[in-house]
Amino acid sequence: MADKLWTKNVQMTEEIEKFTVGRDREMDMYLAKYDVLGSMAHITMLQSIDLLTKDELSILLKELRSIYDTVERGEFEIEEGVEDVHSQVELMLTRKLGDVGKKIHSGRSRNDQVLVDLKLFIREQLRELAGLVRNLFDELISQSERYKNVLMPGYTHLQVAMPSSFGLWFGAYAESLVDDMQYLLAAWKITNRNPLGSAAGYGSSFPLRRQMTTDLLGFDSMDYNVVYAQMGRGKTERNVAFSMASIAGTLAKMAFDACMFNSQNFSFVKLPADCTTGSSIMPHKKNPDVFELTRAKCNKIQSLPVTVTMIMNNLPVGYFRDLQIIKEVFLPAFDELKDCLQMAAYIINKMEVKENILDNKIYDAMFSVEEVNRLAYEGMPFRDAYKKVGLDIEAGNFTPNKDIHHTHEGSIGNLCNDKIQKLMDEVESGFKFDKMEQAIDSLLNVR
Repeated sequence: MADKLWTKNVQMTEEIEKFTVGRDREMDMYLAKYDVLGSMAHITMLQSIDLLTKDELSILLKELRSIYDTVERGEFEIEEGVEDVHSQVELMLTRKLGDVGKKIHSGRSRNDQVLVDLKLFIREQLRELAGLVRNLFDELISQSERYKNVLMPGYTHLQVAMPSSFGLWFGAYAESLVDDMQYLLAAWKITNRNPLGSAAGYGSSFPLRRQMTTDLLGFDSMDYNVVYAQMGRGKTERNVAFSMASIAGTLAKMAFDACMFNSQNFSFVKLPADCTTGSSIMPHKKNPDVFELTRAKCNKIQSLPVTVTMIMNNLPVGYFRDLQIIKEVFLPAFDELKDCLQMAAYIINKMEVKENILDNKIYDAMFSVEEVNRLAYEGMPFRDAYKKVGLDIEAGNFTPNKDIHHTHEGSIGNLCNDKIQKLMDEVESGFKFDKMEQAIDSLLNVR
């Protein structure tokens, strides 16, 4: 069993070791390259306050870049008996460079080390999520424009209600993603603050230059109060989880619609053949498995904020090991949501719409409001018009006029997709990912 960073004279039993480490080694693989980046910024700052010489900094940065490349190639591993990614990186440096490798932890704790790792990881994940949300948004707007003149039934209480259109249906989910992107932007702004230098949550007697590491890592600002920096553990994950749950809610609802509209009882849309599966006994089946799995995965993601909250709930100020367990539910959720976004964009792009749905007489009654409105325009009081049309329907005397004209903003005839796109552009411009990207690129390429 390898020595721990905190080992003194007492060795832990194997059973206690297994219980306390848990899945940390597995989860820390998500954080490996971010741990290296945080260490590069930290030691650059240490050299500026004379805790490292320029030569020591140079050899440490060179070796950390080598470890980073190992992670990028998929060759990095946390060895058996090594507690976590922080221990593994320091072990690799010490093996290669000797005592100089032991100097990198001055002025920090694993508490602020994992905090900065998580924030760097989350920032990159939010960047990827924002790109995938925008991609799905663009597919939805494209389909909304393509099918804007194709009418479909609108429903309330799952009863045929009023005329809608595929332009409205696709566009509605596009605009929903705009609000989801707003949540994502809020999560980005909360995340993009530097906790490094807060150490165990109470700062350090070293004259650390926290603004320097903030700039080196491309953060907008820092978590200034060192106690609050530690209190942000769990809170950050919960806030980010809410933004993910918002996206997942949009996807789950859209997936349900698509599964329903694809069924023979509706037969409104046709899903791409490669996104459906057959039955082992019924040769006619084409099951919408991809959207069904999307619905289930996204419903699971919508529970994530509650799970994170229940783990961190009622903890007093300071660090507690409970927070380690959040990694297990939080870190893998990004890949699951990204997969769902990619699949949804693929299917929406290839989805085909049935254009003669309203030929079926079961939808005739949904034009009743159009007739009520026509009579009201001609001067009949609305309630009298409502009663007349209702009685005509009951008597079988109602003949629908399907030539409808909706002109107000956001209606069948005026989708406002250009306005929705402008809203998305405005939200997306708030991220300013280039600052983060330029900072990390500079850090990796300093010689």
